[in-house]
Amino acid sequence: MGQKTNPTGFRIGITEPHRSKWFASKKEFGDLLVEDKKLRDYIKSKNQNAAISRIVIERTRDSVVVFLHSARPGILIGQKGQNIDRLKAELEDLTGRRMDVKIIELPNASKSAVLVAEDIAQQLQKRGSFRRALKRSLDQVMESGVHGVKVELSGRLGGAEMSRNEKASRGSVPLSTLRRHVDYALAEAKTAQGVIGVKVWIDLGDYADEENTDGSDAQAGKAPQASKRSYKR
Repeated sequence: MGQKTNPTGFRIGITEPHRSKWFASKKEFGDLLVEDKKLRDYIKSKNQNAAISRIVIERTRDSVVVFLHSARPGILIGQKGQNIDRLKAELEDLTGRRMDVKIIELPNASKSAVLVAEDIAQQLQKRGSFRRALKRSLDQVMESGVHGVKVELSGRLGGAEMSRNEKASRGSVPLSTLRRHVDYALAEAKTAQGVIGVKVWIDLGDYADEENTDGSDAQAGKAPQASKRSYKR
């Protein structure tokens, strides 16, 4: 029996903030949880090219506030804010609630495990060499200034008859150290030979160090403060 633990879930409530920030009674909790899942799936499906790494949902009695952490905020906003206004209207139609969408710009996409995993998956779907994609991604992530990165691919790599695992890492990724901010993501590459799973772990350093630097709110998933990196509609 495996002893694997999701690094994000392992830290939730201790050093890592929740992705949904609201409180509800037992009667409403299930419906709101399903609604959060629908919101996240809809936003991801409609903005696949916007490089969205994280979606944080906050609820009040009157409205719902959605924070979109994106490496390409220009695509989300659109010309004169047309795209974000349309997205806001579509989310209101989907939920029947008053929505507020805020965009937070990620300064470096290579520090987001979600975006790195999706980038590798896209390369595999385009029939690229998995070894070349692996090496290129590791080099880009380490050049961004992180402490370590680990990538694991699983499936029929290179169109082989038998599925197998390929692992590669650079630096150190201490998964059991709670004070370390380890970003984790899983993506799937749907190829002609089958589905290939892509797992990425990135060690971003200590949480205490991030709090002392600018832009820590965007990396740690905290509610954004008013700054030049946040966009509100």
